[in-house]
Amino acid sequence: MTPSCIQGRKGRLVTLACAALLASSPLAAQEFAPEHHAGASALVNELTDAGIERAWLESAMQQARYRQEVLDAMSGAAERRLRWDEYRAIFLDDERIYAGVAFLEAHADAFARAEAEYGVPEEIIAAILGVETRYGRITGKHRVIDSLATLAFHHPRRGDFFRGELAAFLEIAYEQQVAPDEPLGSYAGAMGYPQFIPTSYRAYAVDFDDDGLRDLWTNPVDAIGSVANYFAEHGWRGGEPILHEIEGPATPPDTIDFNRAARKPAVSAGSLRDAGFEVPAALADERRLLPVALEDGEDNWRYVLGDFNFYVITRYNHSHLYAMAAVELAEAIATARNLDAHWLQAVDADDEEARP
Repeated sequence: MTPSCIQGRKGRLVTLACAALLASSPLAAQEFAPEHHAGASALVNELTDAGIERAWLESAMQQARYRQEVLDAMSGAAERRLRWDEYRAIFLDDERIYAGVAFLEAHADAFARAEAEYGVPEEIIAAILGVETRYGRITGKHRVIDSLATLAFHHPRRGDFFRGELAAFLEIAYEQQVAPDEPLGSYAGAMGYPQFIPTSYRAYAVDFDDDGLRDLWTNPVDAIGSVANYFAEHGWRGGEPILHEIEGPATPPDTIDFNRAARKPAVSAGSLRDAGFEVPAALADERRLLPVALEDGEDNWRYVLGDFNFYVITRYNHSHLYAMAAVELAEAIATARNLDAHWLQAVDADDEEARP
């Protein structure tokens, strides 16, 4: 937006009207063109020095468009505004659970190989893909280049971070010969089946089917291996618990630091016992944990203790609600899968008995 549009005016309606006007103006069509935008020009120079063709980069940035809705969405994430029971209901529906079973069965070999190679349970990998994109069905409606350019050059606090993501996206698109204006993703620029941001794509995506390409946009096998690799690289401990259900006070006490999912387990089991929580006896007093308080309906609290693997899940998304949704979806998928297996065995047994 140009200063003349909003300078001296106040009120959200005026600002949004200006944004809409500019989005349809000739200026908007040149919003990130390097010849008109100093920041885009500097980025093109840096990536040219890194070996990307200048003409390709200039064309890519000329196609990028400013999107006000991307900036608006950044402040309204569900993790910041919903109670646990409300958040859980989004992800723990029957359709998503049974689609997870079907996805596991459809790619059984890839899931088994990923668990064997990286130590991450099949159901956890599936649950991440289920939470993120319903197993690749809903991967985003925003052009990635628009989202990242908007955030890189217009986000008031995290512009530098998103500038790095924009650079990584352009590198990926160039290397994989993808038209930079085609990939769609989230408002924050996350892409493909697992919704990796571009720097995560570069760091953790794997060619899990050995076809010579790390493709998270259309290849579910690469997505399965890449999620498992992401967790392994962040320290997943195979065979260890993710969390522990506990009982506790009617309301969370102020003496315990709850829901700090952005850091490693730091609260001792002993201090939780002292605060009135019924911590399993198997957890020694010095054991460090992540205490989580979940508002499961109005004035109804549920408590869990996250172990190190819970922390690893929050490396994917820093919200404790996200980690809980992934864990519970994984459990629901595993349960439904086992029930289906028992049912099929029963049907087979009945058929056998019916044979002469």
